[in-house]
Parts: sequence; structure tokens; C-alpha cells
Amino acid sequence: MLVHICCSVDSHFFLQRLQKEYGKDLVGYFYDPNIHPYSEYRLRLLDVQRSCKKLGIPLIEGEYDYESWLKAVRGLEKEPEKGARCMVCFDKRLKNAAQKAKELGIERYTTTLLVSPLKSQEQLKKSAAEVDKELGTKFVFVDYRSGGGTQEQARVTKEEQLYRQDYCGCIFGLSMQREAKEQLMDEMICPVHKQTLPASIEERLAMYQKRMDLEEQGIEYKIIRKRFLNYRLLRGFVRIQKEVVPSYILSYSHLRRDYAKAKIEFVHQGIGYANKDEIRVVDIDWLNDCLGTDFANTKELYFAGLTQAQETKVRQVVDGESHSLSPIVVLDKIPQKFEIHIDATSYKDIKEELLIKDKQC
Repeated sequence: MLVHICCSVDSHFFLQRLQKEYGKDLVGYFYDPNIHPYSEYRLRLLDVQRSCKKLGIPLIEGEYDYESWLKAVRGLEKEPEKGARCMVCFDKRLKNAAQKAKELGIERYTTTLLVSPLKSQEQLKKSAAEVDKELGTKFVFVDYRSGGGTQEQARVTKEEQLYRQDYCGCIFGLSMQREAKEQLMDEMICPVHKQTLPASIEERLAMYQKRMDLEEQGIEYKIIRKRFLNYRLLRGFVRIQKEVVPSYILSYSHLRRDYAKAKIEFVHQGIGYANKDEIRVVDIDWLNDCLGTDFANTKELYFAGLTQAQETKVRQVVDGESHSLSPIVVLDKIPQKFEIHIDATSYKDIKEELLIKDKQC
């Protein structure tokens, strides 16, 4: 049987049940062009690869044809969960899975979407019936939600430390979900520079890859979650004599309002102190001395980026503490007067961390 897989949270439990009921002759098929951004797609695929490896199930990756998926759901962007957009999405993925089964000479196919509490089993059955009518394939319907299945799935997810995503993968579903909760859609924020942002998809992707490396080495670990104050810079610039100049605005920089006209009142140990909003300005030479870097100018710094650890060190040196909210800006030279715009937000968030277990525990 070919099993279309959407994510490890649904697939691991689902595949275990299939193995018990239908035997070991299963082939996994990861075809999910609906997932956006691509880094999220890679993260879910990575965890599915780990899951299938643990279960001894071969896995095939389908094409990530996101543009064709967008065309298929055009005009349905505002449809709610379990609405017409989901139906079109099911049609596309199940038809592709059925075609792959035929290509491999496999008679039957099914999907792990059946076990998701957020998906309509009736929609899935209807979509599969149309696919089978067209292609002559055979969809296998199973209900592993009822009889305590959903609770058992949650137990398996926690026990196996699977990646628990908080949206289905669809950008339209995510945007409506975030709007309803009045939350920032930070999954879609990616800086021009190369810094990995806290609690970003990129940070999780690196962590889940590391955990696979630890498992390969037989090293025990635990994934823990913690609450913290996150930050995203949405837009920022510095203007000197009406001209925007290269600048690097450190994380957790906040103005009283989004915009300020300021002048440097005095400079102490290479740090310029402005007369507005507790703004601090340092130049690129000061930054290089502080961090031991060799950036030629601020433009080069901007595109290269600093790590969070480096930014924390700069804030500690400049402000005497690592958790201040003073605007700290790097420029080529400390100006006398300048204009600054910072549109940023700080918000409560949760992030995951990987802890290697103490052998003495």
C-alpha cells in the first residue's frame, strides 16, 4: 500500500496502526506542495524521514510544485478550514498519490490526513472516490481517530518527540489563524542578512537536524520548550541629511514611537548617546573592536549579519545589560544629527531547545 504522508505527527501513529492491520508492506509518499515557506516544507520532510526510518518504511519524496498548487486554489484564499480550498488541496494531493501508486504498480493507497482532527474525513473520502473513478485506483479508508485514537496519537507524538507544527502548512490557513488570534505571522519573516532568528523555522530546522545527528551517534537528548520574549524588526532605516544610509539595527531596539529626529549629545568610549528615546550609536570600527570582526563597512555587515550571541554581547557592552530595549544602531560613522525609523515588535513566544542528557542522571 502507498501511504500519502502529510507530517510526522499524523504519520507515525497512523503508520504504526497500518502496520498492525495491513502488514509491513507499506511505501511512504511525501507529496505536500501546499506547505509554505519552503523551510517549513524541509523541516516537516526531515521529521517524516526520521519517522519512516524508525518504522522501517521506505519513503519517496514527491515534487514540491508550489506554484501549481497556488494556481489550483486561486480564488479560494479566504475559504475556512474544511472549506472549498481544502477540498481542492485534497484533490490535488490524492490524485498525485494515486498516480504514483499506479506508476509503482501498487494497487492500494491511503493518506495520513485521515487521522488529523482538523481535516474532514468525508471530504477526503469524496475526493478519493473521484480520483478512483478517474484512475481506477483503490483508496483505503481507515478511521484511527475514534476509540481513543486521537489521545493515543498525542501520546505517541510526545513519546517520539515529533515536530509539532502549529498550522496545516497552507499560507492562507496560517494568515487567517494569525489574524483571528491577533498574532504576528513570523513564519513569513526572513531577514536579508543571514542571522537565524529566535524561534524561527530555520532555527528549528537546524535543531531537528542536530537531533538526528545525535541519534546517529547514540547520544540521548531531550527536546524542551521555554517561554521567552521574542522580537521582530519589521522595517527600519536611518537617514542623514535626508539620505538613507546603510545601518544595522540590533534586535530588541524600540523607539517610543516608530520615528524620531535625534542628535548625538556626547560620545563616551566610542558610544554615541542621542537626546531622544535612549538611542545609542556606534560605528563599524567600534563594532569590529568589540567583536573581533573585520567588516569593511556597515553595508557589508548588514548583508552578512551578526549572530544573536554577538548582538547580545554588543548590547551588554553598550547598555550594561543584555535585556535592555534601547535602540542600538551601527553606522559607518557616528553622525551629529540623524532621523531614525524602527517599526518593530516584541511578543511572548515559545521556543524549543535540545538538551543532551547527563550520563549521571
